[in-house]
Amino acid sequence: MNTFGLPDNIGQLTFAVPKGRILDEALPVMARAGLEPDADFHNPKSRALAFATTRPDMRLIRVRAFDVATFVAHGAAQVGIVGSDVIEEFDYADLYAPVDLGIGLCRLSVARMASDTEDAASVSHLRVATKYPSLTRRHFEAAGVQAECVKLNGAMELAPSLGLARQIVDLVSTGTTLRENGLVETATILEISARLIVNRTALKTDRRVAALVDAFRREAEERAMKAAAA
Repeated sequence: MNTFGLPDNIGQLTFAVPKGRILDEALPVMARAGLEPDADFHNPKSRALAFATTRPDMRLIRVRAFDVATFVAHGAAQVGIVGSDVIEEFDYADLYAPVDLGIGLCRLSVARMASDTEDAASVSHLRVATKYPSLTRRHFEAAGVQAECVKLNGAMELAPSLGLARQIVDLVSTGTTLRENGLVETATILEISARLIVNRTALKTDRRVAALVDAFRREAEERAMKAAAA
């Protein structure tokens, strides 16, 4: 039996983390919750996607943010960290997000060229470049506008100036990139933070998943208390 009261031959848990903007903030949070990757995780020359951790019963996988939600929802990973934008875009029934980690703060916004002064609400059809087609369609449908979504995974800010789409829906932090490309925000669709996500079945059947949820919840609460006292 191991320290979790489980047989030594029980399978490893898989914890999915996203490449990109959230990871640097997530690693210290994970460490305080008792989970750290091995040294190879920090090796910029490594092409590995799966890594050992300080816990012999758990490994990390590092994948694209959108794929974190898919791995966890389908049970290939049991736990993960991802932005609430991804959770809302996919809306997987088997995904549960029990802890708001309070990191990775940004917003999902609509933007257009500063020179485009026509009211988008006055049209019935609009072409929008985005990597969030579901959230984008829902937002514009609520305003009575049919959004034709052009799927892009990057360089979103170029779409209006090159005539690919009239508006974009993208993540915004400071707004500097928008301004430098002649764009202005016109609406905020969603305020975003990183969440701990778990597979619902794994949460019910593996006590280690529930223990991780408790550990990350305590970490988030303690960090919030320190921030409030500062």
